[in-house]
Amino acid sequence: MLPLRVKNLVGLATRPRPAVGSTPHTVVWAENKWRLLRYDARPEGLAHRTPVLLLPSLINRHYVLDLLPDKSLAGYLVAQGFDVFCVDWGTPGPEDRFLGLADIDRYLGRAARVTARLGGRPPHALGYCMGGTLAIVHAALHPQRFASLAVMAAPVRFDGEGVLGAWTRARRFDVDALVDAMGNVPWQILQASFHMLRPTLNLAKAVNLVDRAWNDRYLDGFLALETWANDNVSLPGEFYRSWLKDFYQADLLDKGELLVDGHLADLGAITIPTLAISFEHDSIAPAETCELLVERVASADKDAKRLPGSHIGGTTSSAAAKSLWPLLASWWAARDGAPTKSERLRAPQERPQ
Repeated sequence: MLPLRVKNLVGLATRPRPAVGSTPHTVVWAENKWRLLRYDARPEGLAHRTPVLLLPSLINRHYVLDLLPDKSLAGYLVAQGFDVFCVDWGTPGPEDRFLGLADIDRYLGRAARVTARLGGRPPHALGYCMGGTLAIVHAALHPQRFASLAVMAAPVRFDGEGVLGAWTRARRFDVDALVDAMGNVPWQILQASFHMLRPTLNLAKAVNLVDRAWNDRYLDGFLALETWANDNVSLPGEFYRSWLKDFYQADLLDKGELLVDGHLADLGAITIPTLAISFEHDSIAPAETCELLVERVASADKDAKRLPGSHIGGTTSSAAAKSLWPLLASWWAARDGAPTKSERLRAPQERPQ
C-alpha cells in the first residue's frame, strides 16, 4: 500500500477541486460587470447594527475573502453577527477599456450607498490590496459614505521601498504604449509581474506540497488558493494608465495632489475611525507604505497594526483566522455606534412594571 503522501501526490491531478466562494449569498445589485453580494445572515439574526462592506482588488477575484468554509473571512464575520456585503468586480470586456479611476470610484460609491440602504446605515469599509487603496481614495472624496475605514495591505505611498515601484518608474516602461496597443491590460502580463517579485515562490510551494501532501486539509486549502491565484482578471486600460502614472510614477495620493474627476482626494479629509493593517513579509505592499495612512488622516481614532504573514497568507491562513479576523470583528464591534432615531422608534417598547 502506498504511503498517504505518495497516494495524494499521484492523485493530485484528478483530486476534486474544493468549492470556493461557497458562503451563501444573494446578488443585491448588478451593474455593467460588477455585482454587490450580500451574505446570508445567521439564523438567529444580526448582533451588530452597522453593516460591513468588503472591497477586494480589481486584479483578482473577490472570493479570496471567502475561500473555503474554514478559510473565509466573510463567513467568519457572518458567524459573528455582522451584515456582510462584498463587491465582485467581475471581468471587463473589450468595451470597458475606457473605464477610468473616476468610473471605478463611482461604482464603489454605488456599492456603499446600496449597502447603506439595505443595511440601514453607512457601512464599515474593509478594503484589501488595490481595493484598500481605492477605499482610501473614496473616503477622502466622500468621508460620509463610510462609518469607518479599515484597510489591509493597501499602500498610500508608492515611491518608497518595493520592487513594483522600481519597475513601474523605469524609463523603459511606457505605460501609454502598452495601454494604447492592448486596450485592457491582459491578466497574463499582470500575473507574470507578480511571479517575478518572488521568482522562487513556485519552487517553494512545490517543496511544501511534497512535505505536507499527507494532510488532506492542507491539500484542499492549497488547491483552493491555487484556483484563486490562477483565476486572474484583466484591467480596464484607462484605469491601469491612471493606476501606474498617478499612483506609482507620480505618487499623487501621498503628495495630496490626486484628482478624481476634478476633485482632490485629500487624506486629511478622512475623520472617521481608521485602521491600517500591514504584513511583515508583504512583497507587494511593503508595511511602511501602508502604515503611512494613519499619519495622513485627520481622524482622532486611528491605529496601525503590523501582523505576521505575507500579502495573501496574512488574510487567508489559519493564523489569520486566529489573529486578523478577531481583530477586525472586535474593532468594528467597539465602533458599532448608538441606535439611530429610526432604529429606536422601531425597537419594541418595554412595558412599565
